[in-house]
Order: sequence, then structure tokens, then C-alpha cells
Amino acid sequence: MRSVLKRLRLAVYGGDELLLALVACGLAAWALYTLVHPHAAWAALPPLLLVVWFFRDPERAGPDDPLLVLSPADGEIRDIEIVDEPRFFGAKALRVGIFLSPLNVHVNRAPCEGTVAHLRFAHGEFLPAYNPDAATRNEAQELGLVTPSQIKVMVKQVTGVVARRIVCEAQMGQRLARGERYGMIKFGSRTELYVPSDAGFEAAVELGQQVRGGTTVLLRQKAGVARPATSDTAQPEAVASTAEQA
Repeated sequence: MRSVLKRLRLAVYGGDELLLALVACGLAAWALYTLVHPHAAWAALPPLLLVVWFFRDPERAGPDDPLLVLSPADGEIRDIEIVDEPRFFGAKALRVGIFLSPLNVHVNRAPCEGTVAHLRFAHGEFLPAYNPDAATRNEAQELGLVTPSQIKVMVKQVTGVVARRIVCEAQMGQRLARGERYGMIKFGSRTELYVPSDAGFEAAVELGQQVRGGTTVLLRQKAGVARPATSDTAQPEAVASTAEQA
């Protein structure tokens, strides 16, 4: 099933929804054809196309400069600010928040090369993804990476009022390539990128800008300021169980 979806440039994480939509729209088309008029069966096609459009997964290629951090998702830049990040960094972090509408590609990608050193799933509310409180109150999945230069980078998938299913298939100790797919949030959401505030990163985007996952540069790091990760990253531990991450 996944190999077929890949060939069709569709997200491998959407197999269940795509199959359900195909069956439901097929039954609706049959009912309209039989009970109304043969031409009425075409009314079942637009809903199916909308579901297929949502789960599209185009190939992407971004710059391969280790000083650049790419966008982990498609969408609109909603906030760029310094916040506390007590769980993975244990310090201040620069956060870039991205709002994904239902029309955006929803596949999440690794913003840089790195080894998975932190996974944490948090139950929460389902506020609209554009609500500023969604970042701290909504259900979310954190993915922390340690880059080859020992910089910590974290991506946070946040649910919304419609998006209520987070998929994160990354595993502890797994090495992700820059731009590699690792999950998605289904049907509208928010994705956040965190880097240490003292690691020399500066924003390469501005508020309101549209970005593309795996292609758009979100942050640039000044050369010569790489800071080793703290010793606790040498022995990474999952913060959430496998069951919680599902």
C-alpha cells in the first residue's frame, strides 16, 4: 500500500483515510447513479479529490548548507519569538511558529540532519491552530534532534480544532536526513521549530510569509558559533512511551 502511495506522490501516512474516502465516495456515486440519475454520480467525485489533494506529498529539495535550517512544514509564519523550552533545551529558545491551513501540504520533514534524542507526546486541548494559546495548551508531539555539530533542534507538531491526529514515525536514536519525511498532522494544524537562543541563529523569514517544508530556509546560523549539546544528549531517553506516541 505504501509503495503505491509513494508512486502516486501521496503521503504514506494517509492510507486509511484515502481508502475510506474511496469506498465512501464510490458507494455515494453508486447510490446517486441508481437512485437519482447517472449524471448525478459525478457529485461524489469532488469530495474524493479534496481528500486526495490534502494527502499530496510532492518531492522537495532544499539547500544542503549545514548552517541553514529548513522549514519542517508548509504554511504561514505566525510568530518568531524567544520562549522558555524546559524539556529538551532546558533554556531559552528561538521559536518559529507555522500555521497550516487544510489546503497546505501536511507532511512534516526534518529541518536539518540529526539524530533523534527526544520524543514527547503531550495530551491537551484542541484549540484552533491559529490561536496563540494553541502552542502551549493543545495536544502535541515533540521531536528533538542533535545535529552533527552537536546543536539541539526541536520540531513540535500541534493539533488544531480540526486536526486531531498526529503521526510521528521517528524512533529514538534514528538518524534523519535534511528534509526527510517523518510524520504529518491530519487536517489543519500548527508546526513549530525551536533552536537554542544562544546558538547564533537568526530568522531568514518574516511574519506572514508562506513557506514550504524541506525547501524554505527558516533560520541561518552564523559561522563559528556551533555550541556542543549538553552531556545528557549523549544518552538520549524517550520522554514518552511508544504507546503514547502512536
